[in-house]
Amino acid sequence: MRVMLRMWTLVAVLVAAVSLQACRADAPATQETVAQAAQSPAADPPGAAIASAHELATRAGLEILDAGGNAFDAAVAVSATLSVVEPISSGLGGGGFFLLHEADKGRDVFVDARETAPAAATAEVYLDADGELDRDRAVNGPWAAGIPGLPAGLVHVAENYGRLPLKASLQPAIRVAREGFPVYARMARGYAARGEVMRRYPGTRAVFEPDGLPLEEGQLFRQPELAQTLERLAEDGFDGFYRGETAKLLLEGVHAEGGKWTADELAGYRVREREPLRFSYDGWEVVTAPPPSSGGIALAQMLQILEPWDLEALEPTQRVHLTVEAMRRAFRDRTFYLGDPDFVDIPVATLTDRNYAAGLRATINPQQATPSDMLSGLPTPLEDEETTHFSIIDAEGNRVAVTQTVNLLFGSGLVPPGTGVLLNNEMDDFALKAGTPNAFGVMGFDANAPAPGKRMLSSMTPTFMESEDKVAVLGTPGGSRIITMVLLGVLGYADGLDAQQVAALPRYHHQWMPDAISVEKDALESDVVTKLRGMGHTIDVPGEVADGRRSSDSWGNLQTVSWNKRANTLEGGSDPRNPVGRAEVVEAR
Repeated sequence: MRVMLRMWTLVAVLVAAVSLQACRADAPATQETVAQAAQSPAADPPGAAIASAHELATRAGLEILDAGGNAFDAAVAVSATLSVVEPISSGLGGGGFFLLHEADKGRDVFVDARETAPAAATAEVYLDADGELDRDRAVNGPWAAGIPGLPAGLVHVAENYGRLPLKASLQPAIRVAREGFPVYARMARGYAARGEVMRRYPGTRAVFEPDGLPLEEGQLFRQPELAQTLERLAEDGFDGFYRGETAKLLLEGVHAEGGKWTADELAGYRVREREPLRFSYDGWEVVTAPPPSSGGIALAQMLQILEPWDLEALEPTQRVHLTVEAMRRAFRDRTFYLGDPDFVDIPVATLTDRNYAAGLRATINPQQATPSDMLSGLPTPLEDEETTHFSIIDAEGNRVAVTQTVNLLFGSGLVPPGTGVLLNNEMDDFALKAGTPNAFGVMGFDANAPAPGKRMLSSMTPTFMESEDKVAVLGTPGGSRIITMVLLGVLGYADGLDAQQVAALPRYHHQWMPDAISVEKDALESDVVTKLRGMGHTIDVPGEVADGRRSSDSWGNLQTVSWNKRANTLEGGSDPRNPVGRAEVVEAR
């Protein structure tokens, strides 16, 4: 694999002398930029801003800030509350990535609370009698679930970065679980799509159909067993979930459905602190997720490929074409080289090197699509409901970007009785069969093969941006499309958009295989679609079908906050595609 990478690098660098077209020119100064330059950046924000996918979670974070907590305490509250109100997307039975910035130390840290593979979950157990991937086992029930990491992440963040005790920060989530909340349309729609699988399991039926009826929009949804699980976590920290009563119930529930988790695996789960990836783009410092996320490396590659072009000045077809070609090349590398850094040697320095990006850039034909060089028979499935993200800046300048997930819609569908915990189906994010695409249409090889205790590769890409004038925090759900949505968000901020405009940006995506651009409804003008097709691109437009693929009308749920250091103002942006999301800004007290 290293030889292959060196050969690719050599070929790319040899043609790096190809001239760049439409390169970035120095923009003339305006009265506004001159005025901003004369104004000194503020040392601290004027208050706090939180954007999350549900208003109850945003309120939980503000409640904890009002009680004297910092951004990290608020993150625990928001994360735990999302785990209650968004079972469709994330929960205590899943995992997540916490990107943190400690303002007083000027330090960034990446807290990896990704799920890990049980020892029994070898690649062989996911194959059917014909040696093909058993898709049902990979995404449904106990074999689909990795050992959860999110509860350990909440404990770690509270104990190492928070100001308040864990018990205080979990109170809003406990209250919402016990008192309930109204079922919203996206949750009811997701259950209708997934209910047939979820009804297989008694513990799941007891939570989601206590009266024998499926979820309906507007009904009050209470989760008393989840409230008890959260209370044990609040009281006993790590041991309140990974040992004791909760662990006992989890193991009993998994074993009853044929799974093979062990008590040692639960008790042995550990959060990993990692150094974030850091690179520059067009005057911004970008801090983002390292492996086992694939997002940070791909983001660095795409932005460094694109940087010499003045994208804002290009006509739309050319901008989309160049951006798609950058996406294509980054996803190609993702397929072959990325996995859990505790298990595989990832050539991070090479993949994120500007010279490597220059070589990749030189292979782009400005007038013609580059055909992807492998065949894939499976489409990129529609996805906009799974995973969730929130962003926080507090009045001290601390900031948090968190993306958390149970993987697909309602995860594995399995709730071990007595826990209220919906288990993830993250095992499908491994390359369970080399070269076979997963539920998001992306494939992998040895670097992302399952092994005991190994973390599966992720697309979650919580990200910070900082320039001389501005700070931005952003991220989104969306499966493999997370990476390209964050890319478009970064480009939006670089173009001068505000937080809400960034959250609302139209989206398009290419992931190398299948060789097609997915676009949201009305994301591209019809003449742009026609011109791109004339350049050799295949485009999946909502309402059209090509080669068995159909693109969804919209996807993602981007949540972002920003701080203008010159004007000393805060903004929040919550994705308009999600009507229950909320971004709020409050003044410092």
